[in-house]
Amino acid sequence: MLTSQRKQLLLKILSEEGQVVARTLSDAWGLSEDTIRRDLRELAKEGLLRRVHGGALPASPAQGNFAVRATISTDAKPAIGRAAAALIKPGQVVFIDGGTTAVQLARALPRELRAVVVTHSPSIAVELVEHPHVEVIVIGGRLFKHSIVACGAQALEAIGQIRTDVFFMGVCSLDPEAGITTADYDEACMKRAIGAAARSTVVLASPEKLGTAAPFAIAPLATVDRIVVSRDTDDALLAPYREMGIAVTLG
Repeated sequence: MLTSQRKQLLLKILSEEGQVVARTLSDAWGLSEDTIRRDLRELAKEGLLRRVHGGALPASPAQGNFAVRATISTDAKPAIGRAAAALIKPGQVVFIDGGTTAVQLARALPRELRAVVVTHSPSIAVELVEHPHVEVIVIGGRLFKHSIVACGAQALEAIGQIRTDVFFMGVCSLDPEAGITTADYDEACMKRAIGAAARSTVVLASPEKLGTAAPFAIAPLATVDRIVVSRDTDDALLAPYREMGIAVTLG
C-alpha cells in the first residue's frame, strides 16, 4: 500500500470511527506501528488530525478565532446556554469563561436572578451590563485576542483570590481519554487555575468539540462535575462520560 493510500484510509477510518488506534491497524495491515505513527504525525502537521497516545483523534474545528467559532453550531449553542443558565442558583458566585457558547449562557441568565458573575471575558461582561441583579467582577490582564479573554500573571493572581461556586468552562476539545484540551498553552493554564479556584466545574460542549483533541492539556475529566451538551447528541458519545460519574445535562 502506498503512503498516500494509507493516509487516505487513515482519514476515512478516523471519520467513520472517531479514532485511530495504531496497534490495531499495525496488526490488520501487517505494518509496523512506527510506520502508522509516522503517517499520523505527517497528517497532524497538515492539521488533519490530532495525535494522542496510541493513535489519533479528529482535530477540533473549534480552534478558529472568535468570529469563526460564532458561525459553528449556531442552533446548539443557545440551547446549551439556556440549560447551563438554569443550573445557577440565587446568591451563587460563578465564573463564566470566554467563548461563543459562554456568551449564550450570559444572555440566558434570568432577569430575576441575583448572583455574582466573575469573568475574564469582556464579551461576557458587556452581555451583562443591562442585567438588573447580577453583579459583575471583571478579571483584567493581557488580552488574548483569539478568544477575547484576559490572561497572564495579573489575571492568574486575581483568579487565585476568588473562590467561586461553579466554573462554567468553555472548551475547544473534549474526549474521554484525552481529557479537556485547547489550542493555546497560556489559555490552558488560565482554565486550569480557574477550575482549581472553583468548587465545581461545568463544561459547555457544543457537538463539534466532543471526541476531538487539541495540543495542550487543561485537565483530566476527573476534575469535571457536569457536561452540558446539545439534546440531539448521540448517546454513544455521552456514555463514556456517564460511566466516569460525570453528570450530563441536555440543552
